[in-house]
Amino acid sequence: MNVRLATVCASTILMLAVGLGSAYGAATPDNQAQYSSMAPLHLYLDDRETEIAMARSAAPEEISRDATVMVLGEHGYATAVQGKNGFVCMVERAWMSPDASPDFWNPRLRGPICFNPPAARSILPATFERTRLALAGKSKDQIIASNKEAYDKKELPQLEPGAMSYMMSKRAYLTDHGDHNLAHVMIYTPHLDAKAWGADVTNSPIMLNPQFKDVEPIDVWVISVGKWSDGTPAPVM
Repeated sequence: MNVRLATVCASTILMLAVGLGSAYGAATPDNQAQYSSMAPLHLYLDDRETEIAMARSAAPEEISRDATVMVLGEHGYATAVQGKNGFVCMVERAWMSPDASPDFWNPRLRGPICFNPPAARSILPATFERTRLALAGKSKDQIIASNKEAYDKKELPQLEPGAMSYMMSKRAYLTDHGDHNLAHVMIYTPHLDAKAWGADVTNSPIMLNPQFKDVEPIDVWVISVGKWSDGTPAPVM
């Protein structure tokens, strides 16, 4: 998917005009109304084996085959496969979008992601917390406010150096618009100016995703990789 061609407001995973993980779709009156609140829970859940396979597809097999795999159930994420390389693969849902995203509750969204060990320790806990709040019936505003408060009170772990993740799955569905997908990796850092990485300039493969910049003390750098996890070519930005 050429994310720069999408009209967006929030990705990150999911991350269109303001970041892949941030938008997951264009802001239109129709989908704003359609996704204004959480849909019935079963629409966010998948068959266990289907979700395991989708989670593993986030990263090259040499990484994902030895990773821990987690699947979403009625009470949150649980370990389906215990790994041995420190990576954790899972499928994110729409509530990992920023508060500005019109698709915050979009039940179609599936973001296969594989966290490396530093990200599994320091990024993944925020995913668990957001998911817990969503499944508890909290509103979008309550989830965002609670997430910010947890960081302000240092109840969530500090970012570890070297944290990154893979999102290279052909099976991802990151937006209702365009080709729905983008093969990329993400690197997590403390807040930096986009110029520090040469991001968001013509022909640069790097986007600074302001996914949670007003909520979490973390920047998400999105790098388009041009191939899927199975090695076949993928569209680039």
